[in-house]
Amino acid sequence: MATLVEALRAAGCVFAEEEAELLTAAAEDAGHLEGLLARRVAGEPLEHVVGWAEFCGLRMAVGEGAFVPRRRSEFLAREAVAAARPGAVVVDLCCGVGALGAAVAAQVPGAELHAADIDPAALAYARRNVAPYGGRVWEGDLYAPLPAGLRGRVDVLVVNAPYVPTGEIGLLPPEARDHEPPVSLDGGADGLDVHRRVAAGAPPWLAPGGSLLIETSARQSPVTAAALTAAGLSVRAVTSEEYYATVIIATAPHPVRAAGTGGTGEAS
Repeated sequence: MATLVEALRAAGCVFAEEEAELLTAAAEDAGHLEGLLARRVAGEPLEHVVGWAEFCGLRMAVGEGAFVPRRRSEFLAREAVAAARPGAVVVDLCCGVGALGAAVAAQVPGAELHAADIDPAALAYARRNVAPYGGRVWEGDLYAPLPAGLRGRVDVLVVNAPYVPTGEIGLLPPEARDHEPPVSLDGGADGLDVHRRVAAGAPPWLAPGGSLLIETSARQSPVTAAALTAAGLSVRAVTSEEYYATVIIATAPHPVRAAGTGGTGEAS
């Protein structure tokens, strides 16, 4: 174990002792451990090497070529759970490996979970992660693959779309820049191209009073909020110092009842 720790520390792994334990637990034998160590020392994300990431206390399957769920996104999951009622229809859009949807469904009794993404490699892991909650996975661009039967029924739409400006991709840590798919990171010139598309397409899918929750940065949040406001949604921003995270929560309006249509009249 000491040799393993020394090799990890020499490669710049800050939590070398903890990583050594995880690699050892994941290894089938000494030869396998040697291979896992070589991959980690070469710069692969630890989660890709061991095959899982912890998220909201759950073990999510991940692997080579997939976006690794970030701890800051646990704040988005927490806010989505708070917005959901038992039996809610939950859609995890730009789901990646489905960590957000799985985390929400794990805490919302009877949730009907759907997850969608354009990346087939990520969806292979998403299917495994949402399966314990009866989740269904759809492959395609944003709302396009969702079944028509979800229109007007989505109570909670949780979104972690890419929001890194194209010009800042090179500033990301090598683990992300070199090992995660660009489609999960690159948000266009100002980072918010996908956010605008998510906002514009949301209203037909949300149930009356349904909520769209999307992760953004403190710097970019005014632009994300403006796109959702332009789509006719009521918007508020919430932040967490603990998670260093910002989430925009946008709520669909309830239909306005005409005067005299309320009440509890008897059926004829």
